[in-house]
Parts: sequence; C-alpha cells; structure tokens
Amino acid sequence: MEVEQVNNLENKPFILGMDVSFMDEIEQHGGSYSDVDGKQQDLLSILKLNGTNAIRLRIWNDPAGGFCNLERTVAVAKRIKEQGMQFLLDFHYSDRWADPANQWKPKAWENLSYEELQRAVCTYTADVLSTLKENNALPDMVQVGNEITPGMLWDEGRVSGEEHDTDEQWERFAGLVKYGIAAVKSVDSNINIMIHIDRGGDNVESRKFYDRFEALGVEFDTIGLSYYPWWHGTLDALRDNLHDLAARYGKPINVVETAYPWTLEQPEEHEWILNQEDLLLPGYPASVEGQKRYLQDLLQIIREVPGGLGQGFYYWEPAWIPSKPEWSVGHPNNWGNLTMFDFKGRKLESFTALTASKHSETETGTLKGSALIK
Repeated sequence: MEVEQVNNLENKPFILGMDVSFMDEIEQHGGSYSDVDGKQQDLLSILKLNGTNAIRLRIWNDPAGGFCNLERTVAVAKRIKEQGMQFLLDFHYSDRWADPANQWKPKAWENLSYEELQRAVCTYTADVLSTLKENNALPDMVQVGNEITPGMLWDEGRVSGEEHDTDEQWERFAGLVKYGIAAVKSVDSNINIMIHIDRGGDNVESRKFYDRFEALGVEFDTIGLSYYPWWHGTLDALRDNLHDLAARYGKPINVVETAYPWTLEQPEEHEWILNQEDLLLPGYPASVEGQKRYLQDLLQIIREVPGGLGQGFYYWEPAWIPSKPEWSVGHPNNWGNLTMFDFKGRKLESFTALTASKHSETETGTLKGSALIK
C-alpha cells in the first residue's frame, strides 16, 4: 500500500522520548540524578545529553498530594521548553491513574450529566492549554485520554465488557473524545492529537478500536500504543501490529509507553511489578546490556514501519527511582528495576541505545511527509 503524505510529520525528527512525570515529586523530596561518573546533574540535562529529544508529562485534574496538577505541570513544562525538547501532554481526565483497569471521573465531575461532562472536558482541556500557552509552555502533542482501550470517564464513556460494548456507548465515548480534540484545536490548531491505547502486540483489539474511531469520525493525527512485553506479547507481535496499522490507517504511530528491566534484584521493602525471569523476552536478560539490546531492537522495529510512519517512542518513567517507599497518589514504588537509572539515580549505560539511534537518523535522513528523505 502506498501511503500518502501525513500532516504534522514534515521535517520532524524521530522521537526519542521519556516520560518523567514523577521527576517533580522526586526532586522535591530529596531524590537526585547523576551521570555515570556520579556527578549530580539536572535530570532533563542528563536526558538531553544522552539522546532524548522529547518529554511526556501526565496531568491529573485534582490529585492527592498536588503533583501532576496544572500548577506543577506548568512549572515542569517551562523547564522542558527551556531545554528545547518536544513536549507531549497526556490528559488522564481523572484525579488519579487512568488505564485499562481505571478510567474513573474526577471527583468534581462525578455528578454531571453526559452533556455537562462533554462541556467539562472541553472547558478543562482548553483552560489547561491556554494556561500553558500563556506561560510559553504549550505542548507540541496532546493525548486526549490515557490508554483508553476500555473508554474513559466511566461509566458514561465506558466501552469495556458486554454490557458497555455497544454502538450507543461507543458513540458516547467518541463524543467525549471529540470535545477534547475540539478544545485542543481551539487553543492551537497545530497541536498534534494522539489517541492512545494499550495493545502494542494485539492487532485484533487495536484494529477493533481504531476501526470504531474511524467509523465514528474521530479526527486525530497519531496512533499511540503502550507496549510492555510481559503484558503485550513478543517483539514480532509488535512489529506485525505496527505494519498492519500503518497500512490500514496511514497515520504516524508512536510506541508511547514501554520499559524493560535492568535487574531483578529487589531491595528490602520493595516488590517490583516485574520480578519473574520467565516473563522476560528470550535473549533479553534483566541486565543493563539486556535493556540496551531491547531498546536497540525496539527502535529498529519502529524505524522500519512502512511509509516512514514509525514516529518514535517514549520510555515510561525511566527516572522513577525508589527514593520514596510511597508516593503522593498512594502508590508503592514498584518500578525501580524498569528505570534507566540505578537505585541511587545514576544513569545506566543503556542510554547508548538512544545515542546510536540518533546517529542512525543522521545517516539515513529525517522524516518528511510520510517517507524518509536523504
């Protein structure tokens, strides 16, 4: 299939991104970061020096603890812009985690009617982006929802389970998303809209979701997928899915969440979300070298998506070091072996996978329209 030119890709570099949403809380509670030589540095500076060109932040409406709200998002977004990196803002439309198991409305919206909920999504989205614009920290890309495979703003926008997987519910869900998209475009029509689900290696469910949105006339720019091998299948399954989605929809695709362990060691009082060797990909041990190899091969798969539609990736929370046992949202630190920094905040050598990828891009050209040019 020959893919036509895609909007918002012209002359855009391949995205080598990092989600550092916990950085603010870590810094404010005494955590720090250093390069391999142990010299303490600003995290964003370390990331930029080691190949990162884009940062992703989540935003919660009114979170416990006061991190990842609008005020703190503005403060961190200004730092991202000062570093000259691209900025992706991820609206969860919740006071806490929104993911395939949790898509609960913010407390302030719990008693709204469906029509009032649509207006709330529109007003809130526009207000957040207008505030960022006033602070010269407007995002380049926006996610309208986070891992919204089962819908969002439950139960009005829920489409998971036999009871909710109906034409009527999909229309209501799509209606909420459309109001979010309209709000983004009202602030700046050049902002790239990503629609993000969690099924990186699941082509059947990915097609079901994006076919629905296409049929319902949801207009967006980028497909976003989460891909964690222990949940979403093999790298071959990811490759097959990316190729099929590119051919079917002709949109840029971003693996907007991924991670891989650099150790299975569990310090006392910590229990990692991935701590079993039998959940690892064959040939990719839980070591710094294994993490590096995983990233190298993942990036190659994304670069090889037909039509130049592999937009790039974001590593999810590479800097979520176990500097605290418990976080302001009431979440234990279960990610410390999936970071790209050691337990003390020292950068791992797996970052060389990014710098090698940037060198590869310099040799092969940049993305223009829907194809690589030299």
